[in-house]
Amino acid sequence: MAVETPVPTQLGNYDIVSKIAEGGMGTVYKAKNRTTGEIVAVKVIAPATAKNPILLQRFEREFLAAKVLDHPNVVKALDYSGAMPHPFLVMEFVDGQSIGQRIERKGRYPEAEAVRLIAQVCDGLQRAHKQGLVHRDVKPDNILVNLEGVAKLTDLGLVKEVEGDLNLTRTGRGLGTPHFMAPEQFRNAKTVDVRGDIYSLGATLYAMVTGVIPFDNASPLDCWMRKIRNEFRKPKELNPTVSDRLDWAICRSMSAEPSQRPSSCREFLEDLTGQTRPAAPPPGQPAAAPAADVWYLVYRDENDKAHTVKGSTDGIRNALRDNLLGDPSGVLVSRTKGGQFAPLSSVPEFRDLVVTPAAAAMPLTRTPSSDETSAYDPAPAPPPPRPKASASPSKPSQPLPLPPPPATAPYSYERGSGAHAAPPREKPKPARRPRDEEPDEPPPRERKRPQPFNWTPVLVGVVALLSAIIGYLVLAK
Repeated sequence: MAVETPVPTQLGNYDIVSKIAEGGMGTVYKAKNRTTGEIVAVKVIAPATAKNPILLQRFEREFLAAKVLDHPNVVKALDYSGAMPHPFLVMEFVDGQSIGQRIERKGRYPEAEAVRLIAQVCDGLQRAHKQGLVHRDVKPDNILVNLEGVAKLTDLGLVKEVEGDLNLTRTGRGLGTPHFMAPEQFRNAKTVDVRGDIYSLGATLYAMVTGVIPFDNASPLDCWMRKIRNEFRKPKELNPTVSDRLDWAICRSMSAEPSQRPSSCREFLEDLTGQTRPAAPPPGQPAAAPAADVWYLVYRDENDKAHTVKGSTDGIRNALRDNLLGDPSGVLVSRTKGGQFAPLSSVPEFRDLVVTPAAAAMPLTRTPSSDETSAYDPAPAPPPPRPKASASPSKPSQPLPLPPPPATAPYSYERGSGAHAAPPREKPKPARRPRDEEPDEPPPRERKRPQPFNWTPVLVGVVALLSAIIGYLVLAK
């Protein structure tokens, strides 16, 4: 049995107070700066691990990445020492617990609280992405929440630059936690971009609102197979109180294909809230007042004539649900009548009604082994996906005919300079079949070929009858 090397009571200018946690890269201790008296967290790498130059370089890189990210939702890096036998990293001390520890103690989070914390993590991760860094290991255990309720992302040991990886990972080697990392990271961690972190954010939020780790009790190989097939139970199936929007946003972020996920943390947060995030005002200037709840939609009718529809967010959402606007890919929207119009898929207020998360590519075709979960049930087949909206603001070359909105629609109808109510749309009547036209008959069944008739019994009977008649005539004479 290996004997753990004792850690000295002092590391550099820091006195070790107590042990906090232990992970794959090392052990974290609570310590005190002897000069300033500041309480800090010291992460110490084990001597055996420190002998690996690749792991030691990754450990140093965690410090450099965290040092660059000066954000209130990212744990700050304060100091680093690569001296043997105990290389260590000094970080901001967070007096609280991780989201993973909170789930283990109390179970799932209320939806509003989960979204609030993930929104803070999104802000910190968005800063990292803007600086060209990808975390690659976002999970509940790497998000700390202090006593004030502020979430802070930590453990940047797997951070990579978007444009290069310094050979810290080798092709074909996946790094990270299997249950939370994106499926493409299983094949090659070097190819993971910001959308890999989006997947991990969605999987983390999945665990927060359901209390269940996604793909729990599955082996790494089976976990990867289920991910590439989108085979996971929707959050709303595990927790019926989850809102439709949150269920949709999580499923979209956990799509197997990276191109079907949100392209940024900002877009993912807009999916969660259903609201467009206004751009930050310049320093020293007050934030802009929220825009009035008015939208302008442009579409074309059956005569390929353009019309403009004005309405509120709820009114337009109801029209989309009732399919009153036809194919949504040909509908453009703007806050102002003369503004720049964009597809519905680019607007958070309507995106959930236009963009459909990817369905499972194929049903579960094998039975889980005895060492895997027996409670896993593949999700029921989802309804056919609605047509996706175009990603380009340009108008479609051949828009589908679209009748004017009904008079009872919750918005006004504008044509030219005057506004008036549109006539009600008549439902098309089914075509009747003419009386003299008979329905198509089903193809006749194939009949068996009749067998030839057997005349032998008939002939025997005739001969017997004739014999009887001749016998009677002879006796009668």
